[in-house]
Amino acid sequence: MSGHSKWAGIKHKKALIDAKRGKLFSKLNKEITVAAKTGGANLTANPSLRLAVARAKEANVPNENIERAIKKGTGELPGVSYEQVNYEGYGPGGTAIVVEALTDNKNRTTAEVRNIFTKKGGNLAGAGSVNWLFHKKGFIVVNKSKAEEDKLMSVAIESGAEDLKTEEDSYEIITGIKDYEKVRAALKENRIEWEAAELTMIPSSYVKLQGAQAEQVLNLVETLEDHDDVQNVYANFDIPDEILQQHTEKT
Repeated sequence: MSGHSKWAGIKHKKALIDAKRGKLFSKLNKEITVAAKTGGANLTANPSLRLAVARAKEANVPNENIERAIKKGTGELPGVSYEQVNYEGYGPGGTAIVVEALTDNKNRTTAEVRNIFTKKGGNLAGAGSVNWLFHKKGFIVVNKSKAEEDKLMSVAIESGAEDLKTEEDSYEIITGIKDYEKVRAALKENRIEWEAAELTMIPSSYVKLQGAQAEQVLNLVETLEDHDDVQNVYANFDIPDEILQQHTEKT
């Protein structure tokens, strides 16, 4: 899984930049509104809302924004009605890509997402074409400077993690969806800071990419992520860390 933890770190740093522009706040508020509409305003009874609020707080979204987004979801305040839409497609080199979006206009979003795929060297595919390659998991990256491996292994496994993998400068913790919050809470209780933490789609196989194709895929994924209606993008690329680093420095 070369490059996975580094890519998670890159996305985390990019999120901080997006937060300054307000784009991340908008995406998180939308996620909260949809979660509240679907499962109600009670954080204890609505795990989707609980996770969305936790993500918003980590990104320093103001509490009044969070409360307003929840009230829009429950109908206490007027707001736009969003629909969840997933897209599947292929990028350069046969990379499988899954896009999760929340939109108030499905036709517009579909056309714009298709246009991004086409312009960036990929193509939109039908439902079920690549989704089967991915599995929903909790994914937490801890820099090696923040924890000793033995202690981290003990805390992670005892709190329900499925696996802990060692990369060059970080540890990757994989959890089931139900145990994700419990593992995060255990890390926090033991004062172990994480570099990135998210519910994500982890692929069962990877496509190794180098050179121009690697750069094309990264550009495609980042352009999709920058779209206002897109919440998450998942891809099964395996790109060397040095290429990821070079790309980050250029953007």
